[in-house]
Amino acid sequence: MDKLILVSNDDGIEAKGVHELIRSLQHLGDVVCVCPESPQSGMSMALTVNMPLRVKRLPDYHGAQMYRVSGTPVDCVKMAVDNLLPRKPDIVVSGINHGSNAAINVVYSGTMGAAFEGCAYGIPSIGFSLTSHKEDADFTPCMPVIDTLVRLVLDKGLPDGICLNVNMPANMSEYQEMRVTKGCKGRWNDRYDQYTDPAHQPFYWLAGKFINEEPENEDTDEWCLEHGIVSIVPVKLDPTYMHSEEFSWIPNKLSQ
Repeated sequence: MDKLILVSNDDGIEAKGVHELIRSLQHLGDVVCVCPESPQSGMSMALTVNMPLRVKRLPDYHGAQMYRVSGTPVDCVKMAVDNLLPRKPDIVVSGINHGSNAAINVVYSGTMGAAFEGCAYGIPSIGFSLTSHKEDADFTPCMPVIDTLVRLVLDKGLPDGICLNVNMPANMSEYQEMRVTKGCKGRWNDRYDQYTDPAHQPFYWLAGKFINEEPENEDTDEWCLEHGIVSIVPVKLDPTYMHSEEFSWIPNKLSQ
């Protein structure tokens, strides 16, 4: 039986990245693509609870079944696994995202939200991102990376509760170096720029800059990307801090 590959993303069904991803996977198994009907960047693991979901079958693309869903990336994975697919997929592959999901961005990312949801179903899952926001970005250098990692994960699987956050630099060299590493310590210096609409009412638009707090640390994803190296960060679905003994100061009972 051919491998069943579920593809999703957060940039929407029309994004170039997901079409390039399908083309890179078509020879590895049966591909089914279930994506949001519109961009859902920054949605993390949000799901739709207050309105119905609409699903539409689209024409096949390079042999892949195509569906669009009026929801989030997590909605797409849930809909696919619970309603659309004939069986549980062998792998969930999300992306290719237009823009990096390294460092703390893994928490906000809708691309990784889809991968985390696959992980929650016990399905080996990978999120792929390219550090270019261009709509017509060149994804050609990504293809050998995707082919190699998807083949390996299909063959070897992943530990329970772990998925892969793979970020690929736009300046990848012909020799594509990959490194299993960790997310760097950093934060966004957020601000909201104020504008005025035609009705003279103020509105705000999120802006800001990412601050790498350990730029010299060669063991981080941001360092790898800055040096043209593909970063592979294994990330946990369960964020529980395991050293509970450090919280022994919290009482077992409330005093009366």
